[in-house]
Amino acid sequence: MAHTRILVTGATGFIGRLLVPHLVQQGYAVTALAREGYAETGWPPEITAVRSQIDVVYADLRNFQLTVRAVRRAQPDAVIHLAAVGVADPFLPVDTAVRHNLHGTLNLLRACFEKTTTSQQLIVARSPGELASMNVYAASKAAAWNFCQLYGRTQQWPIHGAMVFQAYGPGQSPRNLVPAAVAAARAGQDFPMTVGTQRRDWIYVTDVVAGLSAMLTAALEPGETVELGSGQATSLLDVVQLVYRLAGRGGRPLPGALPSRPGEVEVQAANAGHTRERIGWGTAVTLEQGIQQTLTMS
Repeated sequence: MAHTRILVTGATGFIGRLLVPHLVQQGYAVTALAREGYAETGWPPEITAVRSQIDVVYADLRNFQLTVRAVRRAQPDAVIHLAAVGVADPFLPVDTAVRHNLHGTLNLLRACFEKTTTSQQLIVARSPGELASMNVYAASKAAAWNFCQLYGRTQQWPIHGAMVFQAYGPGQSPRNLVPAAVAAARAGQDFPMTVGTQRRDWIYVTDVVAGLSAMLTAALEPGETVELGSGQATSLLDVVQLVYRLAGRGGRPLPGALPSRPGEVEVQAANAGHTRERIGWGTAVTLEQGIQQTLTMS
């Protein structure tokens, strides 16, 4: 393997909790970065199952010195940066988003490449919302990535973006569309929603994990981004209707019952062909398969 020691930020989150055991299974030596004061009893079950096989370092990414200390202790060959705030609350306070998503990312990339470490790659999770930056979360992520590109292109730091499209699956925050629709459909309740005409590229969480893993062995240029998605765009309403059809317990979606978010982009879809060329990866789980698995495992 090109890398043997991997540091994962956001290891307890929706994607991280599955990425860590996947990397362990692939034979990597994994270190999870947890926030200072994080209680061991708070690990999700997927992490608990491999807890004896991973190391843990503690830091608050908003603090540069603590971040440097954690990276030096981990001595990673590669870092996968998933930690962020606002994924399920994109209109969070600006100061909160800037401190966590911008300053936190800057502290991490400087700790990886300005100090004496062994880091050979930093993969930064991105959002397609960055392309329009119509909410606080997306704008803060876009600002962070601008600095990543700056250092990648001017200093040749090996920083790579993983633009994750509409991820879903078991364990996701109930504030997201799919888990909220699943909960209502399983209860046989109606589901108030926006008109739902927006079309998104839905990617099951295990496919996201496989895509991030594939990036570890790909030859990418500093500052380059690959898009993790299927290349197919499906409307929010069609997805919710699929949830109800597969659940089969009554109730129905109520499109138009809620106002749409201001400035939402109508269509988001990954350039799947380019991604396959760059990292040799593509999605394996169809939308119907993923929704069925989410219904079964939720």
